[in-house]
Formats: sequence, C-alpha cells, structure tokens
Amino acid sequence: MTFGLGPEEWQAVLLSLQVATLATLASLPLGLGVAWLLARRRFPGRALLDGLVHLPLILPPVVTGYLLLLAFGRKGVFGAPLAEFGIVFAFRWTGAALACAVMGFPLMVRAMRLSLEAVDARLEDAAGTLGASPLMVFLTVTLPLSLPGCLAGAVLAFAKAMGEFGATITFVSNIPGQTQTLPSAIYTLTQVPGGEGPALRLTLVSVALSITALLVSEALAARAGRRLGAG
Repeated sequence: MTFGLGPEEWQAVLLSLQVATLATLASLPLGLGVAWLLARRRFPGRALLDGLVHLPLILPPVVTGYLLLLAFGRKGVFGAPLAEFGIVFAFRWTGAALACAVMGFPLMVRAMRLSLEAVDARLEDAAGTLGASPLMVFLTVTLPLSLPGCLAGAVLAFAKAMGEFGATITFVSNIPGQTQTLPSAIYTLTQVPGGEGPALRLTLVSVALSITALLVSEALAARAGRRLGAG
C-alpha cells in the first residue's frame, strides 16, 4: 500500500522515521537516568534540573532551534570543537535527530518518572536487604516493573519527533532529501501551486502515525498501571 505517495514524499516519510528512531534511541539512556534521579533522589538543584528538562515544552520551538544552532552550529560552543573531529549537526539529518530528541525529551522523562515513582520502594528495599547492589535492584526490580511506562514514554517521544517542525527547520533548515522531514515537506507543499494533493496525503500519513503512536502509548501505560496495581 503506497497511499499514492511519490518518490519525494516517501523520502520525507522515511527520513522522518529515521530521524525519530535515532532521536528516541539516543535519548533513552539519558532519559531513564534523569527520570530515575527525579523519582528516587533528593539533591540540591533538583528543581532546577526538573525545570531544564521541561524547558523545551515552554519555549517556542523556534527559540529551541536557535539555541541549538548557537550551541551546535559550526561556530557554536560545542559545534566548533566537534566539527574538528568531523561531527557536524547543523544542516544535517543528524541535527534534525538532535532537535527532535531535545523536543521529545520532556515527554519521555515525565512518563518514565511517573512510572518509576509508582514502583513500591519497599520491593527495592527488600531486594537490597537480600544483598543486591543498587544496580541489580534497578535492573531486576525497578526496571521490569516500570518497563511498560518507560516504553510508553519512548513512544511519546517518537511521536513528538515525527511531528517536530519549528526547532528542526530553524536548526537544520528544509533541504529536500537531507533534512526535509514530514512536517517540513507538508509546509513546503502548501506554499507551491498544486501542492494541496500531496500535502493532504502526507497529512493523512502523519495523522495515521500519530494516532498509532498514541494508541500504543496508552496501551503500554494501561499495562504498566495493571502491573503496578497487581504488585
């Protein structure tokens, strides 16, 4: 089933899937670590960390994209040293993945944090009294119990990455075949004569992917609730 998409439209869809997948997978370890810190530890600066995590939800996406350009552009604070090693994000599809990861990170961390907080700490304490190290407690008790909720957070971040536009187009522009993701392609098609049909087709694809991701996320969250309730 092709949905009547042309080669350039399919290219935008596949690039979006590639960008969203990389953004989600790259965010998982950091997201899980930050969520665990916020859920299980009390430390100076915790409120500041929580605020920084959620900052992309508050800032206009264009502002987030511009900050990424200042930080990871070829002359940016981090971008300049990285460029010396051949690592370039600005105006590359990897930069689109970075922008999508930043925008989806708050959704991922929030879902993971709620799932981790719902785990009964007494189960972790019991495993600790039996001689399990903190890492083993996390891997054998905390993570299995919170896994559906953590996966739901990953799915939400993936869905956000699929629909990200403002930060992406500011940071990596809108280059067909290189950085033109699904939302960027839709925007471009609405600006040209005769682009209404392709734009509508891509919109339907975007809606279908978003609904699927939300349904999967809800199913995983419900499963997490049942497991934690049973525990």
